[in-house]
Amino acid sequence: MLRAARLTLRRWRETDRDAFAALNADPETTWDLGGPLDRAQSDAKFDRYVAAFEKRGFCRWALEDAQQLFLGYAGVMPRPPDHPLGPHMDIGWRLARSAWGRGYATEAAAAALLDVFTRIGLGEVLAYTSHDNARSQAVMRRLGLQRDPARDFSHMYDGRPWHGLVWAARPVA
Repeated sequence: MLRAARLTLRRWRETDRDAFAALNADPETTWDLGGPLDRAQSDAKFDRYVAAFEKRGFCRWALEDAQQLFLGYAGVMPRPPDHPLGPHMDIGWRLARSAWGRGYATEAAAAALLDVFTRIGLGEVLAYTSHDNARSQAVMRRLGLQRDPARDFSHMYDGRPWHGLVWAARPVA
């Protein structure tokens, strides 16, 4: 479990599946990656996050506020060798609409990055988003990530073209 000023980043629980599925079914929160997921797709993603923690000790963490209300997720995940950028670690976040505009994504992502740089010893974590996702780009700037246009990539996801703008995080010396 990780603690940030206003948030808890914790391991996933079976009881999170419904809230996770609701988050993934919301068209407004999923527009940037091709739209909503059905329950089977959401459950598969949930299982990947659980498996990542069991294997590596980090993942996309479940986010809770002080009242233990599920807000979404944030954290670092491994990417496979067949990714357009090759194997690497990337940070991502997704929050319920009710949690938007409060700085939670930045706070949670900063805690997750600090954890993988200090506890795990990673030397670099990438982040990417689409050119029209101004909210995520603003989070990346607030986190101090460095834009790396040489790594920008295009890829087909579920039959849809997507162009990723790449940013890099490295531990502060």
